[in-house]
Amino acid sequence: MADDSEFLSRLISFGLSEKEAQIYLHLLKYGPKPTSLLAKSLKTYREDIYRTLSGLVDKGMVNPSLDSPTVYSAVELDIALDAALKKHESELREMEMRKQELQEISKQQHFRPSDEFSTFKILKRAGDVVTIVLSTLNSVEKEWVAVIPAILTAISSLYILEDDKKFIDRGGKIRFITDITYPYVELIQQHLDMKMEVKHLDQYTGILFFVFDKKISMSGINVDIKQVSLNEPVSVLWTDDPTYADYLTSTFEWLWEQATPAAQRIEELLKDGPPQG
Repeated sequence: MADDSEFLSRLISFGLSEKEAQIYLHLLKYGPKPTSLLAKSLKTYREDIYRTLSGLVDKGMVNPSLDSPTVYSAVELDIALDAALKKHESELREMEMRKQELQEISKQQHFRPSDEFSTFKILKRAGDVVTIVLSTLNSVEKEWVAVIPAILTAISSLYILEDDKKFIDRGGKIRFITDITYPYVELIQQHLDMKMEVKHLDQYTGILFFVFDKKISMSGINVDIKQVSLNEPVSVLWTDDPTYADYLTSTFEWLWEQATPAAQRIEELLKDGPPQG
């Protein structure tokens, strides 16, 4: 593994979070370790290591020992990737079933936003957000815009990218703003290659949101996603209120003017190389 940054990028595109990728690579390179040594080597807190290891164990990529203190070892790469792939395949099958159910329902009913009343609801799982995006893309005509964390580009690559491509192929436009860091360079480039327009806003901490055709919107109340999984808990407000969609669209355009083109940001990151440590 001569180029750790490339290996990390590939792991993230495969569905790991940045922290999961770092810990798994560390265990592959340096062998089994307890949480205390992992925290020291990676310069982070034990609680953070525990949470990340839990996700890796759930994915079948790390095994805990029965000793005390517990020692964690990386599962052989081929076996680990097969286990992670099976988990994603299961999630994807679930999404396909939901998509088909929504399409069947849409054939039987005619949904029309009220001219007088707007609907609001809270989405509580990353999978619910993905389901709504997939179903909404069937009716979007012109453009959707978003301000999102970079990890959502990994979720997009796994579950939404094909539908995004179909939307673009039929003349739709996609623009989004994110905070581009080194491990996500390849993923962002993948979106650029699909003719999406992407910009970088350094360490953005404001509201995260999607807006579809300036009519339907989703905004994050709590979107602290730790890993690429449909089961990640979130709190996202969905509404068909046009006034709120207009407000979010105005906010997006204001941020868009301030943001840096993704190609420029990627060039800077590749020039500087991966972060040390």
